[in-house]
Amino acid sequence: MSLIERGIVPIRPVTAVAWTSNSSTCPKDFKLITLTEDGVTAHFTRIFGMRAGYYLCYSKQLSGRMVVSDIQIISEKDAIPHGYCYIAEHLESKASVGKKKRLCVHVDPVGSVDTAVLDIKLTAKNKMMVQHYTYVGDIYGFMIWCKKGPLFSPMPQAKPRSVSLDLRKLSLEQPAAPQPLRPSNPPALPPGKLSRRRSNLQNNTLDKAADSSSLHGTTAIDGVPFTLHPKYDIQPTCTNPQLNSQLNNIRIKSLQDIENEYSYTFAVEESAAKRTRPSVSTAAS
Repeated sequence: MSLIERGIVPIRPVTAVAWTSNSSTCPKDFKLITLTEDGVTAHFTRIFGMRAGYYLCYSKQLSGRMVVSDIQIISEKDAIPHGYCYIAEHLESKASVGKKKRLCVHVDPVGSVDTAVLDIKLTAKNKMMVQHYTYVGDIYGFMIWCKKGPLFSPMPQAKPRSVSLDLRKLSLEQPAAPQPLRPSNPPALPPGKLSRRRSNLQNNTLDKAADSSSLHGTTAIDGVPFTLHPKYDIQPTCTNPQLNSQLNNIRIKSLQDIENEYSYTFAVEESAAKRTRPSVSTAAS
């Protein structure tokens, strides 16, 4: 979409150019160029035999949705370029425009061109240059300049964003789940005579139960105290000759003893594989 269609044109383009005799004959919405950039009266009266002069004027009215994309000056011997037309003449009966040089413009719809004429200025011939303007040509003692510009807005560019220090410190990792609170005062042990080992086991069981915060950490034996069978609960001060003799007879086997005891050579399978399968002959019928 063009800047005109979006309504954000900083400088409105020229939509029409014409000749006019004076301010009274100048059409509405047209601007009359009465002075050149170097302070000379911009009245075209320097033609021999001209009874009355005239002025150059232009319009920026966008109601017709047409813009002037180019301006050229041609002589009477040159054919008018393709797509160009002579500018209109709004003159009184006594005025006339010279034919040796003619001013023509190229008019296009708004959406068909990218650039258009934004302004027109005049200077006295061979007097000065107008910066940032394009020289069109000289006609009847004056030099015509035009300024062209784009009708379309440039593509928006992404602005770099500064990342603050606080954002850099953010992490995508989820925070660790809060640990359950452990009881600062564990329940008192039941009265009775307990061994030191049994007391420690019960304390460990309570710690594990407090650490279990989900069903996945709960088992069927949670809360059951661990105790040894009285048969194996041997006190250092007591002696059991029968149990001591059984423990002394236990022989710890080495790795080589286990391999010798459970080794298998697969000799039977090997001989069966080497055995020749008997052939069966069939009698002819």
